[in-house]
Amino acid sequence: MEGESHKSKSSRFRKYWFTAGKLKRPDPCCPSNEISDGDDYESENFLEKVLSRSVDMAPYKLANELRIFVGTWNVAGRSPIGSLAVDLDDWLNLKDAADLYVLGFQEIVPLQTRTVVGAEDTTKATNWNLLIGKILNDKYGCPWLTPMMTNTATGDEDYKRNKDSKRPRSFAGGDQTPIKFPGRIPANRVMGGSRYVLLASKKMVGVFISVWIKRDLVRKYYISNVKVCSVACGIMGYLGNKGSVSVSMSIEGTSFCFVAAHLASGEKKGDERRRNRQVSEIFRRTFFARTPKDDCYPNPRPPPLTILGHDQIFWFGDLNYRLYLEDSFARQLIKEQEWEALQEFDQLRKEQEAGGVFQGWREGNIEFAPTYKYSSSNCNRYSGGPLRRTGEKQRTPAWCDRILWYGKGVRQLSYFRSESKFSDHRPVSAQFLAQIELLESTNPRVIALSKFLPCIPPPKQMVKGETNEEAKSTLAALMVKDREESSPWVRNSYRTNI
Repeated sequence: MEGESHKSKSSRFRKYWFTAGKLKRPDPCCPSNEISDGDDYESENFLEKVLSRSVDMAPYKLANELRIFVGTWNVAGRSPIGSLAVDLDDWLNLKDAADLYVLGFQEIVPLQTRTVVGAEDTTKATNWNLLIGKILNDKYGCPWLTPMMTNTATGDEDYKRNKDSKRPRSFAGGDQTPIKFPGRIPANRVMGGSRYVLLASKKMVGVFISVWIKRDLVRKYYISNVKVCSVACGIMGYLGNKGSVSVSMSIEGTSFCFVAAHLASGEKKGDERRRNRQVSEIFRRTFFARTPKDDCYPNPRPPPLTILGHDQIFWFGDLNYRLYLEDSFARQLIKEQEWEALQEFDQLRKEQEAGGVFQGWREGNIEFAPTYKYSSSNCNRYSGGPLRRTGEKQRTPAWCDRILWYGKGVRQLSYFRSESKFSDHRPVSAQFLAQIELLESTNPRVIALSKFLPCIPPPKQMVKGETNEEAKSTLAALMVKDREESSPWVRNSYRTNI
């Protein structure tokens, strides 16, 4: 008898939730064995009473750490070639593989008039992505082919965690053209065989950023708001020979921004002010536009619009800051490996200390030789100096290639340069541990509910003759009403993601 009564009340409860409106499906949220016989299923406050039984209605935060590899390399206009694979392997440090690889390149095309002023050609970027994908995935005996990239107008994609889904996912390629492979290979097979997949890619003349992530993390975490932005601030302040390309993204409840930049060159007095102005322009003009989909994300906050709106920011590239030091003294300190003494004359460090454009930003301790400028490819000798060759440029060695970060929850593990002789710059990289916040709810009913209503529609307008009770009869109307009243359980459900 008691079981029949319980079953009857459960049936009425399901009817109360799902018969009105269009949500005509069995209730997965509240199994009958979780409801007591004393509940009044027909009352207006029943839903709130049931949900209030949770011990902690507010979302709790769990901290996870991601290992992030950030690298920068000015390749001096040279194209990726097969023999470069050995250098890339050393640079990417695959013996200590990261979860996320963020690679910034400068001068992937020669900075000539036709490449700066002419139409954007993505061929070089595609070739770099193919080579990077090969290096990242060949190490593990997997097919080297990278996944097809989705060509989107906004550069925006979201990646929802769905462990049961077997559909191939698409990946944002920014303004890149889709990668073509010999023969037709199903996207799900490509993804299934690759350990790392391309998350975002963006090219502006010679500045290029490529972001790769472990495939299993795409299923494990909710990744959203993947957007790209480029800012040209070179010749006349608006050509793309100098500037930045940026990627914005959210992993669970933490927002990331990666800025790959190439700033003005020159070691004359006052050239550092041009670099500072370009940094300010990049801060001012980098903008990640909102889209209609943003309102439907289960993240607790809207996606950031600007660089400094993110939780964790990484700025890297050929920043071109030089040394306030005569050439002969600089070379003497380099010969003696007096890195700490040499850093006392570093322009970028002065900017950080004097309240300049990078005040508050952090950089790891530099314990390696200056990365610029080497005499030529396949050479370990700095350009210029007392024994310079005829026609060789006089350049004081400097740490032009840098990696900075800003924000909480970031810890640098390493900061080093690689010894590739591919160009007149040496590649630089850093590894970080970055904490991300997992926003979950302790309430299983709210979690299940969010599967069916990830984005709550606006309140339904009452029509003539409709009573207040009829207007509140659908579950969506109830949720909208409570959200407007700032009820905690609805805010939790609105942010919850599966």
